[in-house]
Amino acid sequence: MQKEIVKESGVLPRIATGREIMIQGFHWESHNLDWYKIVQDRLGEMNQAGFTQVWLPPPADSLAPQGYLPRNMYSLNSAYGSEQALRNLIANCKEHDVLPVLDAVLNHRCATHQGAGGKWNRWEGTGMDWGEWAIDNRNPDFAGQGNHPTGDEFSGAPNIDHTNERVRSDLAKWFQWLRNDIGFGGVRFDFSKGYGGQFAGEYIKAMDPEFAVGEYWDTLAYGAGLEYNQDAHRQRIVDWIDAAGGNCTAFDFTTKGILQEACGRSEFWRLIDSEGRAPGVIGLWPARAVTFIDNHDTGSTQGHWPFPNDKVAMGYAYILTHPGTPCVMWDHYFDWGEKLSNNIKTLMEARQSCGIHSRSKLQIIAANDGLYAAIVDNRMAVKLGRDHWSPAGDDWTHICGDNDWSVWRR
Repeated sequence: MQKEIVKESGVLPRIATGREIMIQGFHWESHNLDWYKIVQDRLGEMNQAGFTQVWLPPPADSLAPQGYLPRNMYSLNSAYGSEQALRNLIANCKEHDVLPVLDAVLNHRCATHQGAGGKWNRWEGTGMDWGEWAIDNRNPDFAGQGNHPTGDEFSGAPNIDHTNERVRSDLAKWFQWLRNDIGFGGVRFDFSKGYGGQFAGEYIKAMDPEFAVGEYWDTLAYGAGLEYNQDAHRQRIVDWIDAAGGNCTAFDFTTKGILQEACGRSEFWRLIDSEGRAPGVIGLWPARAVTFIDNHDTGSTQGHWPFPNDKVAMGYAYILTHPGTPCVMWDHYFDWGEKLSNNIKTLMEARQSCGIHSRSKLQIIAANDGLYAAIVDNRMAVKLGRDHWSPAGDDWTHICGDNDWSVWRR
């Protein structure tokens, strides 16, 4: 019998319930295809599998076809499809009960016109017409006349000065238009390190989405190799969530980095911190952690920091049984073959039927060289590694696995 869903109070509705499973609804080459139509045709399958939200690619006109160098933010005719195709896709998302999530690229914006010093630092005829005053003053290439930046610099485009009230007011209106007119229900903040978390919090209030997640991608601690203790790394992600008002989740890059090292090298001792908790953000604040194996940057055709190919199923066995909000990569589910897709589907079905959620209780049984074993909410059990282990008691049912991982439910 399903337990009553306990909601966290005072936060966005889908963070409150913590029952989400996201799919990243694109990869790095999606702009080469009739992408909105492809996603629309898969919505029924997504719903059946149990995906509750789809993270869509950046929708605005962009200098680069992938969407990450936005220019005219009110023009939604992009390499992925027309504004009308996007509207059709979003309407279909709602019919299939899959939340459409906006990819908001707010740190930087490519100019439409040249201004001061002959630099590309002005926008005209875009419905959000800014000048040099809207650009922070760090990078001389763009002759920005705004304030000091509140985060890291992205060198390839003018970095926006979010301390400027007009900038924030214009962005708030843009978010409200995307929510109320276009129909986006969630938001993902790209390059969250580039501007203070408090501004993300302000934009969340303006948009009032059902779900929000930030991409705070920071470098882990490395010595001769990946260091065991990554507490400072995950704390920086938690600090960003706090700065955003606590009403947002963040991608758990700490868990990704540790998990791929643990799985790839059979170093499962990495999967427990010094206090017996999970070593990523899910060990500190699981209700705000979005766990993932790869995305369009780390995997796909970019492959900046990929999970070991032959361990991807093992990675999903971990994130789909554990607390946090799992995010599945499009390629892994739709393009990597039936075996992986079926394993992901089985794990998702079990997660939902066992009532596992973002705040579920994790009990780590073993974490050593050859074995990681854990029980979640006393309903699901998982083993990674080749060493033998199975949960005690005869009321457990093995549901899926491979040579080096297994999952049970009761």
